Amino acid sequence: MLLTTTPTIEGKPIQQYIGIVTAEAIIGANIFKDLFAGIRDIVGGRSGTYERVIEEARQNALVELQQKAQQLGADAVVGIDLDFETVGSGGSMLMVVATGTAVKL
Repeated sequence: MLLTTTPTIEGKPIQQYIGIVTAEAIIGANIFKDLFAGIRDIVGGRSGTYERVIEEARQNALVELQQKAQQLGADAVVGIDLDFETVGSGGSMLMVVATGTAVKL
């Protein structure tokens, strides 16, 4: 299945728009990740710990988006938008929302 942020797929005309599909992934940050990320912030540099958490949440949301589109009989999801938010008390969790249009090619 093709997943793309573009509204069309070059060389593959869209035959049918099935509908909007959405998926959410929420991942909590734990105290150890926060501690090590805080140390990294003090000494400078990128926080690989948080980068991995964000990547995991993004991948989970896209996998779920693809599964939902497949259940609808889609061949692709176009116009994908990814939104990242912190939720929970004190922003203790990361939420990624993926939205797109399921289509038949």
